[in-house]
Amino acid sequence: MVYTGYDGSALYPAMGGHMTISGEASPNEVRNLLDYGVLIKHPLEHTWTVWHWENDRSKNWSDMLNEVTSFNTVEDFFTVYYFIKPPSQLSVFNDYMVFKQGVRPMWEDDINKDGGRWIIMLDKNTKAMNDKLWQDLLLCSIGECFQHSNEINGVVINVRNKANKLSLWTRNSANAHAVLTLGQQLKGLLKLTNVEIQYQAHKDAMVQHGPNFNAMYKL
Repeated sequence: MVYTGYDGSALYPAMGGHMTISGEASPNEVRNLLDYGVLIKHPLEHTWTVWHWENDRSKNWSDMLNEVTSFNTVEDFFTVYYFIKPPSQLSVFNDYMVFKQGVRPMWEDDINKDGGRWIIMLDKNTKAMNDKLWQDLLLCSIGECFQHSNEINGVVINVRNKANKLSLWTRNSANAHAVLTLGQQLKGLLKLTNVEIQYQAHKDAMVQHGPNFNAMYKL
């Protein structure tokens, strides 16, 4: 596990305790401090890429997908995270995706195509909670908090009209033990005691649309 400041109840930037960065600093100023070694960086196990998707009916789906940036340290993650809008401030039909480097956030990607996703439906009226769950899931994923973390490809939040959707994407939907273990840990780490989560294989998602899809597993 990589320390990201996640303790299960609150989230703190793991900046090494060497100095405090003003909230008024620009992204470039923060990156310069990090790059010049003023702060000690904490490396992550993997490099992760941030993607943004925004609906535009004049374009193909893949043309609406934009690669934003990549990071491989805790500090660089927080530099990115605190200078992009939280999900609660995105307009409808916007998505954030954070995936391991080399994995494109689409079902058809070679590393995704045999996998699936754990899906959490979010109440749009609880915006602060939605932002917190997104942040918690990101930190647990990049910090390798999960067992079978090698099975995790990325995390996605979809902002929609009726409900937002948070999902954890896995590499192999046929690995039932890993999939179910990840689902149980997902509920525990995000404290989803009274929330049902569902697992859908990507091959099924390609032919089943809408909220009434057939789930492989429910927890």
